[in-house]
Amino acid sequence: MRLSGAVLAALALLVAVPTGAASLGDTGPDRHARGKQGEREPRPFGAECRVGVHGSAVIAYCHNPYPETDRVRLHVECDRWWDIDVDSAPVEAGPAQTVRLAGRCWKEVRSAWVSHEK
Repeated sequence: MRLSGAVLAALALLVAVPTGAASLGDTGPDRHARGKQGEREPRPFGAECRVGVHGSAVIAYCHNPYPETDRVRLHVECDRWWDIDVDSAPVEAGPAQTVRLAGRCWKEVRSAWVSHEK
């Protein structure tokens, strides 16, 4: 079996490179969390929410997988012009916590969504 020159060169590099050479730079736990000129990139934030509409009722479940508390609010826009839209009070979803938000219209629901606040 004959090996080409490129394959031999690649094998020689693999043997010659010390094991720790790939990690000689910044090895701290936040080495990937840096942006331009040493600035930290923002940490992930925001609960994951599922919103369900059942007739005129809206229920949202929000789970926060992150270490910072997320204040979530349910917003419901009703379809009829005379029906009053709903904005819930903010609810704190702590780390690893799931919260339930509910709202309703008298008749049909046009749209519903959840807003997030630090």
